[in-house]
Amino acid sequence: MKPILFNFTDGELEKFITDMGQPRFRAKQIREWLNRGAPDFSVMKNLPDALRHDLDAAAQTLPVKIVKKLQSSDGETTKFLLELNDCEQIECVLMRTTYGNSVCVSSQAGCAMGCRFCASTLLGLKRNLTVNEIFSQILVAQWELRCDRDVARERPIRANGDANNGDVSHIVVMGTGEPLQNTENVIGFCERANRDMGIGWRRITISTCGIVPGIRELIAWGRPINLAISLHAPTDELRGQIMPINNKYKLADVLAAADEFTALHNRQLMIEYILLARKNANGDVELFNCTSEYAEKLSELLRGKNCMVNLIPWNAVDERDFASPSGNAVHRFQDILIKNGIHARIRRERGSDIGSACGQLRLGNKKHVE
Repeated sequence: MKPILFNFTDGELEKFITDMGQPRFRAKQIREWLNRGAPDFSVMKNLPDALRHDLDAAAQTLPVKIVKKLQSSDGETTKFLLELNDCEQIECVLMRTTYGNSVCVSSQAGCAMGCRFCASTLLGLKRNLTVNEIFSQILVAQWELRCDRDVARERPIRANGDANNGDVSHIVVMGTGEPLQNTENVIGFCERANRDMGIGWRRITISTCGIVPGIRELIAWGRPINLAISLHAPTDELRGQIMPINNKYKLADVLAAADEFTALHNRQLMIEYILLARKNANGDVELFNCTSEYAEKLSELLRGKNCMVNLIPWNAVDERDFASPSGNAVHRFQDILIKNGIHARIRRERGSDIGSACGQLRLGNKKHVE
């Protein structure tokens, strides 16, 4: 495998370059390109052609390489399938919104959580991602944004960030994997994003399916990030059917830890709730976790909590036997929550035409290769 220059310290990079017979200042030039997210050496136009050719033969720039890039028809969402140095694949998603540019990053190659509605877990967990592998996903998105504006070569990432100038402004650790099974590296990534890119703590969200010890690690860490809980059911019995992690960490324990976190930072807890239906033996679609009864139960569970419920209509995965509920069912579920005093919004679908749900692109590419 080729060495990854982004992973080198400044001293290691300088030695690598001088061993190639180049002057030391070339290492600084290359570092500036690496920090911008340069995908390869061909874009480093202030380097001699011969050096770019030699570097391409001897090394690679980032810990990730773009295997596939898909753009939604509305131009707002870009999904990247990325390959790591050991040939494992991950995904990240860039979402251009009215409030800024948000990137959803993966924290693991694969996932061990086994959620019955998700594509990410179908290939199992391969390994945790390193800090640099997670951070490189942000650089991939940053490069894409700057290429959008044709300024990729003119403007380096400022030490105090560029979050309000059309660059990446928000980070969501909600891609492939369970972030709180890789807590140390996820925290390291968040620290680096804040330090090196100027992305504020309140613009960083970590999502978990409910790893209680991991939530307590976030409490001990002490940073005022946003916490999102993938709840998806209002009772232990129902949640256990679709989320095996509930057999270890019950709803009451998960929400108690989440309440402790939000109270510490005076932050609103985000509740993720995917809306599922199923086809019965006659082929008719029946609601699964989004009936009126479950809306009432969810209201009771969350009453009095400082939270926002994100309602997510299911994005179809061929290998799963769920179906998407009707629009009327989705709005009825939301209406009941609001009537009961629970803040609830329906998440706008982004990139549905490019399979932007977690794990879909990676799974589809794996099937295609096989």
